[in-house]
Amino acid sequence: MEPSPAQRAALEKITAEIAAAAGPALPGTLTVRAYACGKPNCRCHADPPRLHGPEWTRKIAGKTITRRLTPAEFAEYQPLFENAKKLRALLTELQDLTLEIIEEGAA
Repeated sequence: MEPSPAQRAALEKITAEIAAAAGPALPGTLTVRAYACGKPNCRCHADPPRLHGPEWTRKIAGKTITRRLTPAEFAEYQPLFENAKKLRALLTELQDLTLEIIEEGAA
C-alpha cells in the first residue's frame, strides 16, 4: 500500500489544505429563504410582510433542529458554514485518494 510519488504529492497537498482550513466550523445547513409562517398574527402576515429566514438546520441526537437566524447571526455564521463545507470536501478528496492507493496496492 505504498503511494506513488504523484499520490504522495496529492496527499501532502490535501493534508496541508486541511491544516490551513482547520478552525471554527458549524455543522448543518444554512438555508436562505423568506417565508410566512402559520401564525395569523405574526409579523410575516403584516402589511408589508416581514418574512422569516434565513435558517440553520442540523441533526442533534437523530432529530432535525431548525433555528431562525437574525441578519447579524447570518453574516457572522456564514463563514463558519463555508469552512465546514470546505473541510467536508477536502475530507472526501482525501478518502477518495486513500481508496485509490489501497485499490492499486491490492491489484
